[in-house]
Amino acid sequence: MSGYAHPEMLVSTQWAADHLNDPKVRFVEVGFSSAAYDSGHIPGAVYWAWNGNVLQVGSRDILDSAGLETQLSRAGIAQNTAVVLYDGFSNLLAAMGLWMLKIYGHPDVRLLDGERTKWADEGRPLTADLPAVRLVEYKAKKPDWTLRAHRDLVLEGIGDPKRVLVDARTAAMYSGEDSMGGSVGGHIPGAINVPAVMETDNGQFRRWVTPTTNDDGTFKPVDELRALFSGKGITPDKEVLTYCVRGGLSTHMWFVLKFLLGYPIVREYDGSWCEWGNLIGVPVERVEV
Repeated sequence: MSGYAHPEMLVSTQWAADHLNDPKVRFVEVGFSSAAYDSGHIPGAVYWAWNGNVLQVGSRDILDSAGLETQLSRAGIAQNTAVVLYDGFSNLLAAMGLWMLKIYGHPDVRLLDGERTKWADEGRPLTADLPAVRLVEYKAKKPDWTLRAHRDLVLEGIGDPKRVLVDARTAAMYSGEDSMGGSVGGHIPGAINVPAVMETDNGQFRRWVTPTTNDDGTFKPVDELRALFSGKGITPDKEVLTYCVRGGLSTHMWFVLKFLLGYPIVREYDGSWCEWGNLIGVPVERVEV
């Protein structure tokens, strides 16, 4: 992890193993469903549903302050608790959970480098037992909305040379060939594609393969990450806005740019293509093939 701007934002699987019984650390597994968690999770980890514990049920918005305070209290997370998030989806859901916690000012929140897959592949312990949790009182800080971009901010910034939009979706989604999430296909005008790959198994979605991670799910070295973005003109002298289909891929990229590379201004447009691709009257670009 040497060379990262904020290496403290990541923990290795060995670090996690060494802190399984640390009362000041809480592991959180994030998932679309609890099936994987129920079958076996990192000992002591609590479960958060992506739709319900990161996003509000019935809404694509993140939890409000009151909802977050209740959730952290029930998870036994105090202001001085180190929260380590992970998932089994290349840490895309975990990154969105981290982004939410950063908005509400939690001091110490990190990602497990390599996520659940690396932990399991190394033969480290998994348990189906639910952790004993002591309720605590939690008070969220005033939200830092500078970490978030809304659609009006995106619209206002189109064509601004001091701002760059980063599209984390697949090349087919960017070009408009695949309109996943939207009623139309394409991309926000001027956006630069740093594409992920949708890996399938017999036609069924298996996982996202991100350009910022190694085969084992760990993040690539800082020199490779810097070259990946700077080679596309995504440089730290610009305000960067990230987006994807519905927030997972782009908050993962937001994490890389802000904490691993140390870009000073990075905002996540979590409305992403599910919002932009269904709006009336906003501009859309396509790539003719």
